[in-house]
Amino acid sequence: MLEVIKVTKKYGKTLAADNVGFAVPDGKVGILLGPNGAGKSTVIKSIAGLLKYKGEIRVDGKPARSYEAKKVFAYVPELPFMYDSLTVREHIEFITRAYGVKVEEEEVQALFKRFELDDKQDKLGNELSKGMMQKVSICCALIVKPKVILLDEPMVGLDPMAIKELKTVILELRDSGCTVLISTHMLDMVKDLWDVTFVMDKGHILGTYVKENLEDKDLEELFFKVTGQTEDSAEPAAAEEE
Repeated sequence: MLEVIKVTKKYGKTLAADNVGFAVPDGKVGILLGPNGAGKSTVIKSIAGLLKYKGEIRVDGKPARSYEAKKVFAYVPELPFMYDSLTVREHIEFITRAYGVKVEEEEVQALFKRFELDDKQDKLGNELSKGMMQKVSICCALIVKPKVILLDEPMVGLDPMAIKELKTVILELRDSGCTVLISTHMLDMVKDLWDVTFVMDKGHILGTYVKENLEDKDLEELFFKVTGQTEDSAEPAAAEEE
């Protein structure tokens, strides 16, 4: 389970996250949904331990900053980062050593094959496109078999085949009991994945929606209603960074 409890973060006088709270149960896919500038990135970076904040975050029942929580948590950032002088394969080895996990060679190769990286293993970080770097970042997160995984706009930059594969992986993680949280402003990318959605805008959670309780209601319509946006006004924002 992932629990965010009364998290508040200010940048100077700007309140980016105001008393934000939500929880994603085990074996569920949660979506943190909101327009650009809503505060999603602030919450995501707080969960990932990249920002100081007021409040509490718990991963698998443990304080997010604790060693025990970090061992079962994986994070795929919006902007992938790779070490220039490490190969794709060496990134995987680096992550498994950092987490202290042992992984069979067959598992590594199967993961590379799923994301079409099996012929890129000897490529250095600075030789890869952004899309390839994103695939490596996803593989690094998956290889440690996390109990809680956080993905920030994970499908941006991926080719259609990789997007399809990632969606399949997300559903497999859910079915295995993993807690998944995806931050996005792209409704179409997650419409078939989610179990619970948290709509965020202007630093607040404006609504929480459980899929099984929506009946015939459309999440897209609810999103625009809650945020006060229209489809026309939301389209240009998709090309901007939060």
